[in-house]
Amino acid sequence: MDSVVYLGGLVVLFLLWEKTFFFGNVIIQEMDFSYIFLLPLSVIFDIYYYLRAWVIFKMCSAPKLHDQRVKDIQRQVLEWKKEGSKTYMCTGRPGWLTVSLRVGKYKKTHKNIMINLMDILEVDTKRQVVRVEPLANMGQVTALLNSIGWTLPVLPELDDLTVGGLVMGTGIESSSHIYGLFQHICVAYELVLADGSLVRCTAEENSELFYAVPWSCGTLGFLVAAEIRIIPARRYVRLRYEPVSGLEKICQKFSSESANKKNQFVEGLVYSRDQAVIMTGVMTEEAESDKINSIGHYYKPWFYKHVESYLRANRSGVEYIPLRHYYHRHTRSIFWELQDIIPFGNHPAFRYLFGWMVPPKISLLKLTQGETIRKLYEQHHVVQDMLVPMKHLEQSISAFHNDINVYPLWLCPFVLPSQPGMVHPKGNEDELYVDIGAYGEPSSKQFEAQASMRQLEKFVRGVHGFQMLYADVYMNREEFWEMFDGSLYQKLREQLNCKEAFPEVYDKICKSARH
Repeated sequence: MDSVVYLGGLVVLFLLWEKTFFFGNVIIQEMDFSYIFLLPLSVIFDIYYYLRAWVIFKMCSAPKLHDQRVKDIQRQVLEWKKEGSKTYMCTGRPGWLTVSLRVGKYKKTHKNIMINLMDILEVDTKRQVVRVEPLANMGQVTALLNSIGWTLPVLPELDDLTVGGLVMGTGIESSSHIYGLFQHICVAYELVLADGSLVRCTAEENSELFYAVPWSCGTLGFLVAAEIRIIPARRYVRLRYEPVSGLEKICQKFSSESANKKNQFVEGLVYSRDQAVIMTGVMTEEAESDKINSIGHYYKPWFYKHVESYLRANRSGVEYIPLRHYYHRHTRSIFWELQDIIPFGNHPAFRYLFGWMVPPKISLLKLTQGETIRKLYEQHHVVQDMLVPMKHLEQSISAFHNDINVYPLWLCPFVLPSQPGMVHPKGNEDELYVDIGAYGEPSSKQFEAQASMRQLEKFVRGVHGFQMLYADVYMNREEFWEMFDGSLYQKLREQLNCKEAFPEVYDKICKSARH
């Protein structure tokens, strides 16, 4: 009887939680039960898109529909030209549907080109490539590929990340120290250009366009398909957890494990300036039965909390995690962002009762978020990924600590090839970099969103690092092009007559250009 009363109390607390919403020192009184509705609605979205993708692929109708839809995109672009090319073009996908927390106001003023391309078109195991449309997401891709014994070499964490977003922006995973960023496993892009033509580009064919597309954020053309490398999958990831204390030792350990190509996966979670857990993994078919941990089940603890348990116990350990569970280990808690949305979400009672509905869709959260909450979120919350050379890791963690003081920090190593494009090493050789991800409420007493982020951006530019463009960018135009190499990008914009068709990438994503 006592347990029933206890669970009933938890449900009541869940229903009343948002009546008083705490954000830092600000208390907002509002009768807003949106998350209660968003959780089941998110489940409905997932079921619909999964079943739709499965039916279309099984019926083999996707390639036929693809050609028709690409022709319709070409028709829309030609109509825009016929009407006098009065405004810039952009995709017609609503801004709230994107995973990025940034609200794209340009959707209201640009010509919206409707792009309904969300399918997996073909899996070619002989060539070891999968051909996909831009709105296919990582959840779809892993569900299909893993079921037939294949996977992507680089499969970014969250289910809702789309191929188009990962190509036009970027993507990373704990295997990137071997394979590079998401763009580096792509072998071909198909785009509709500003003149309505359809073009295919690879490293050998239309190579300048191939290297200019990543990080261009849709300002060179409309992506309609991509061919991506695939590799054989295994059932499990044998994952080793290693707690490390002391900033210097953390950086040394992480750097050495990242340089070791025998590790197929390398990741670090930094819980304070001097405490971290370094994880290394390899794919395997066999597993010790008593060490299997299906971490992706809804009732399991959030992954970052599970990792923290090794730090608190000050012990290392080994587990075998099913491959798809490993790939999406941070999905349920959106890394650790869900603790700010549902503070009691990792409580065992909540996980068993409501965990099957988690996480709420980021896109639906954006749709229902009021303007006041959004502005407060911008001022009191950080979501950033900074890519810095591995040799500057210790200095970089100290900069993050001083400027924003957000923990945990996510560390993900990657090799950055010396190739043309907006992002490449300073020298002529490939270089090992690390993605430092900061997601949460800053603890720094001196934190002020614009000033603090500009200080951090300045540091990253100084070590020849890069900022992921899904997040808020505070640099002015000169600083932006100091960070990124715009030579090839600007050349292609001139050659392909993009200047009248699409805004420059800076004007599309930077705060100082949009406000």
